[in-house]
Amino acid sequence: MTVPQRTVVLGTLGFGTIVDEETSFRLLDHFVESGGTVLDTADNYAFWLDGATGDESETVIGRWLASRKARDRVVISTKVGARPAVPGAGLEAAEGLSEKAVRAAVEGSLRRLGTDHVDVYWAHIEDRSVPLAETVETLADLVTSGKAGEVGASNHAVWRVERARALAGDGPRYAHLQYRYSYLQPRFDVPLPSSAHVHATPELLDYVRSEGDLRLWVYSPILSGGLTREDVGIGAAYDHPGTPKRLAALRAVAEETGASVNQVALSWLLDHEARILPLVGVSKVAQLDEALGALDLTLTAEQRRTLDEAAL
Repeated sequence: MTVPQRTVVLGTLGFGTIVDEETSFRLLDHFVESGGTVLDTADNYAFWLDGATGDESETVIGRWLASRKARDRVVISTKVGARPAVPGAGLEAAEGLSEKAVRAAVEGSLRRLGTDHVDVYWAHIEDRSVPLAETVETLADLVTSGKAGEVGASNHAVWRVERARALAGDGPRYAHLQYRYSYLQPRFDVPLPSSAHVHATPELLDYVRSEGDLRLWVYSPILSGGLTREDVGIGAAYDHPGTPKRLAALRAVAEETGASVNQVALSWLLDHEARILPLVGVSKVAQLDEALGALDLTLTAEQRRTLDEAAL
């Protein structure tokens, strides 16, 4: 299957850990029954939790695919590079993006997912210890051999993406990019909530707009519920004068449309000129329904202008 032009991607980071298997199955069933098709995971979710190894998300998805015979109904997106090579270690011991690491990792992912191919295979984080050409050639070979449909880069510097695409020449090259992004914009001088997160910059958005074959996927589009939940919060990186103005604009448009604040924020992303696919993680069916409801919301030109002009 191919990635739709306009869709909400189901993030599965917590499946098998924060979200138990029974609930994960229920969410996956409801997602597909509601017309969803794209699942996003990684070979390291969620290794940082006590008792977790990084196998959990892919394993739960694999069991669901087998029990529902649903492989041909979904797009599977998974990642390589950020799984600790040493049990109990962190990103300082990440598997990396060498040919050996990538080939071993894809076999592990395919085994856990119970499939012979993934639709999008990502370089999860940068690995500057390995020649870029080695990573590019290895990922291209996975596409040529049929183990991956397309490849992408997550959390990379823009210049590294451009260089990788140039190195690929006429062969398979990065067609998807994944970064943190939301309607609220963070300060540049305060760390993001996770040190592994890389925020989409104006330069990156301009790059995506200029390249007709690139799709931008964004995680944390509603800041883990922080747009509406005071108990969650949005973090120090968003503590600046522009944030209240943007939140006020979201609430005003939500009241005007009858949609929720989260749906307005997701709709703003879905119809962004950079052709953005928001990736939403959920733990309840109601949260999933809210996110999918954004697909039915089309903001007027005036409403988009209200949002775009906030905090300028």
